Amino acid sequence: MTASSIDEAARTAIEQCLALQPDESFTVVSDPNTESIAEALYRRAHDITDAAVSVRYPEGQTHGGEPPDPVAGALERSDVFLAPTSKSLSHTRARQHACEAGARGATLPGITEAVFTTGLDADYNRIEDTCSRIAQAVEEAATISIETTRGTDVTFDVRDRTWLRDTGIVHEPGAFSNLPAGEVFISPASADGTVIIDGTMRPYGLLDEPIRIECTDGYVTSISDEHIRATVEAASEAVGRDAYNVAELGIGTNDGVTELIGSVLLDEKAAGTIHVAIGDDASIGGDTEAPIHLDGIVRDPVVKADGELIELPSPS
Repeated sequence: MTASSIDEAARTAIEQCLALQPDESFTVVSDPNTESIAEALYRRAHDITDAAVSVRYPEGQTHGGEPPDPVAGALERSDVFLAPTSKSLSHTRARQHACEAGARGATLPGITEAVFTTGLDADYNRIEDTCSRIAQAVEEAATISIETTRGTDVTFDVRDRTWLRDTGIVHEPGAFSNLPAGEVFISPASADGTVIIDGTMRPYGLLDEPIRIECTDGYVTSISDEHIRATVEAASEAVGRDAYNVAELGIGTNDGVTELIGSVLLDEKAAGTIHVAIGDDASIGGDTEAPIHLDGIVRDPVVKADGELIELPSPS
């Protein structure tokens, strides 16, 4: 990993994705594991505005755990923020309050230098256009079907649910995204069929063996992998059946991701893939709250909206 590639990725994030202006304040929040990325973002921001600060605190204990009050205050008082942290701040009250106060920004949960330089080595204006094309193709559909040669055969009922776009373009007050970005996604009303996860899934990264997931009426009924099954079972002790909720269907649109590298954050954005999640969907338009949100990536899918083939983007 070269310093120039990290600096170029930081330039994309600051200038293209966030469009930081000289009269705006900027905060980057990091932990000891993400210091090199935070430094590159701070340097680029400081070249644009004198009101740039870097805030570092110890790695959080869990994804979604609240940061210390001084960190939350720095986010809320900023015009623009970025949060490259080991544990996600995406769904924290601190992040939500910052955006409600008018700050715009992005979180980079679990970011590494490899993910940062790969996922930000892209034209985010083109990704935004691709998201628009895919969204237009699926927004009026009642059902989305997915098939693959490895055995995926599943249909999602998406009626009365809203498709969302993660474009990476964060230019309006209160706007928010993950980075790297690039997906069109929805919390489906229901799902029936078989999903063969053959790309990436936590905690394994890139899978050596595919994971077979069966679902009926919007709930997972069978998981072939013992560890994933145990994770969902443990969550069900707290929230019951909601842990088995089919939470998300996403379509990757980032054509800068030319191959999967084992990071869910990056790989779920890869052009030409889809991903399916189990568990919580309350933050993406659903009505299920659960202590897990497990994404699995499916390679080389055939996607149809009400039976009509959708042309997926390809890696550049």
